[in-house]
Amino acid sequence: MAHHPFHGSVPDDRLYCPAHDMWVREEENGEVLIGATSFGIFIAGEIIAFTAKPKGAQVALGKGLGTVECRKTVLAVHAPISFILLEGNEAAEEHPALVDKQPYGDGWMVRAQPTDWEAEKATLVDAAAYRRHILKIEPDACFE
Repeated sequence: MAHHPFHGSVPDDRLYCPAHDMWVREEENGEVLIGATSFGIFIAGEIIAFTAKPKGAQVALGKGLGTVECRKTVLAVHAPISFILLEGNEAAEEHPALVDKQPYGDGWMVRAQPTDWEAEKATLVDAAAYRRHILKIEPDACFE
């Protein structure tokens, strides 16, 4: 089977965790939205199920914020920052194609209250740095 290089977007309006291929977008009220990047989904394969941890869960940096099912395997979704989970995206849980097809829009995974934002924000990278990260792994990647 021929390899098809990554072709997708990396929006400039959020920060990225290259270690876990996750994004974080800070909201005006101090909360954050967190989701999987289109590159992370490209690597994992089509998302056929998503389940977030329950509301109120305290999640540490690098620990599981939920699970996704893809390619007949279940994977932990690792948190790019530490937070208290305010809500999982119920629409994405009911329709996992949202995560797969709209990872930066309606396919976000969790809304959360960061618990160490100022320190952990510095561990994330901007869109340009994340694109460079992708190109190291996938030299023929094309960005929208």
